[in-house]
Formats: sequence, structure tokens, C-alpha cells
Amino acid sequence: MPDGLLDSIEVGIAVIDKNFSVEIWNKFLENHSGKHASGIVGDSLFKHFSDIDENWLRSKVEPVFNLNSPVFIIWEQRPYLFKFSCNRPVTCAAQYMYQNVTMFPIANASGEVERFCMLVYDVTEQALGKLGMAHLNQELKIASRIDGLTGLYNRRYWQERFDEVYKLCQRRDKPSTAVMLDIDHFKRINDTYGHQAGDKVIKMLAALIKRCVRETDLAGRYGGEEFAIILTDSTVENAKSVAERIRVLAQRLVVEHEEQQISFTVSLGLAQFDKKSQSAMAWLEEADQALYEAKENGRNQSCIK
Repeated sequence: MPDGLLDSIEVGIAVIDKNFSVEIWNKFLENHSGKHASGIVGDSLFKHFSDIDENWLRSKVEPVFNLNSPVFIIWEQRPYLFKFSCNRPVTCAAQYMYQNVTMFPIANASGEVERFCMLVYDVTEQALGKLGMAHLNQELKIASRIDGLTGLYNRRYWQERFDEVYKLCQRRDKPSTAVMLDIDHFKRINDTYGHQAGDKVIKMLAALIKRCVRETDLAGRYGGEEFAIILTDSTVENAKSVAERIRVLAQRLVVEHEEQQISFTVSLGLAQFDKKSQSAMAWLEEADQALYEAKENGRNQSCIK
């Protein structure tokens, strides 16, 4: 292929022999590597690109020589072979050029493969598009699970996870406890201080709940001022300690809103998993009944079903 044509193609083209000595290094590779052909041709590729894993690349290229078969490296498997800077516009988020690489055999007149041609494609734009879409999908996935005000799981996703916990409890002997809680006289808070103040109280309580439960527990905003928690691998007695900690800390908490200080209390109902429960909702209903009992008994307390 004429040198002029090699240099006009917006693809990196190199010809490399069995010993990985460079025979051809086109203008694309010159421009992106900063290495002129006269300085690299005749030298080992690894002499100029020490960051390439030599053992890995030699192993990768073996089918080219042994099987007379092309080899492909795609950016999803390995973002790049050569760590070239991204020369896209300043708005480009990439720190390097994403590359797809094709290596195919070049046979001599007798059919023996003594060298191979390496094609390096700049796929940065496609990679960023795909990565951006993946990131967006992940953000949307998270957003669909999280309650916007509290940062806890929303009711729909919490219920999905709770159903899984229920099924797991049916198969295991380890105890787990459901907790329902809500803010006492919350309507009075809204009526007295306004809905923004009410939202702030809910948000502060959610942050408190996060601090009191473990990562393995399942906490969610069940609706309005009501929250649901599953304390996994916890007897109702151990769960009662967590519930009381939440209750006491909530009672001590003072929420400031427009130079006003708001105090509040919470009531909690607890129910340990029982294999007699016919469904996840039946189990949760027991915790809800215990919550009702706590309300009926004067609020600001936790009750066990």
C-alpha cells in the first residue's frame, strides 16, 4: 500500500514481525503516540511502550502466527492497547483514547506467517456514548428505588425486597424482625409549622434511622410519615433495643425551621418472623398492629406483637 494512502487513513496501521519489531508505523500512530516512524521502525514495540503487558500481548497474538487467524481486542474488554491521549474537543470526558484493535496475519509467498498487521481504531465517541448511557441507566435504576425526600428505599422497592426477605426467612432458621414506625401527631406539626417543616422532620428522622440500622437491614419510607424496617438476623428482643434507640434519639432531636425549634416523638411496632405467617404482608400487618397498640397506649413507645 502506498505510504501516502497509509498516512491519509484515520486508523492506526502498524506492521510488526514475529519478534515484535516494528516495520511500518503510519501517520495516525505518529500523531497520537508522539513517536516518529524513523524513531520506532526497527525497534521492539515494547521498547517504546513499556506500559503494554508484553506477556499478555504475545499470548494474545499467538493465534495470528499459529492458526493464521485474526485477533480482535475490543474496548469493553480492554479500554486501550496504546495509552494515547484523547484529542477530542475540550468537552470530552475521556482521559484517554478508547480503542478497538484488529491484528491479522501477513503471509509470505510460501504461506508462512512472519509478521502481522495491527489496525488501531479510535472508538472514543462510541465508547463514551455507551458508557454514558450505562451510567444514565444506572442513575435511573437507583432513582426508581429511592425516596426523593429521605434517601431511603421507596415503598415499591422496599416491598419487593421485603418479599425476598420473607421467602428467605421461610427457608432459614435465623430470626428477623419487622418494625413499623411513624411520627406522633405529625398532622399537628404540619398544621403548626407548615409542610416544609414537616418534610424537614421526616428527612431528619430518616437520617437518624440510617445511623441506627446496619447495611444488611432494610429501611424504607412506607408512606407519609410512616417508615418500615426489617432487621435481618435479629430476634425481637434485639430489635427492641434498636427500636428504643431510634425512639430515644428521636425524642432528643430538635429540628430547626425558620428560627423555630421543633421537637417530636415516634411510636414503633415490632413483630418477629413466624413461619405461621401466611404472607409477607401478614407479617408486616403484625408489626402494624403492634404500632397501633403503641399509639393507643399513649405514643412515644415501642410495642411487640
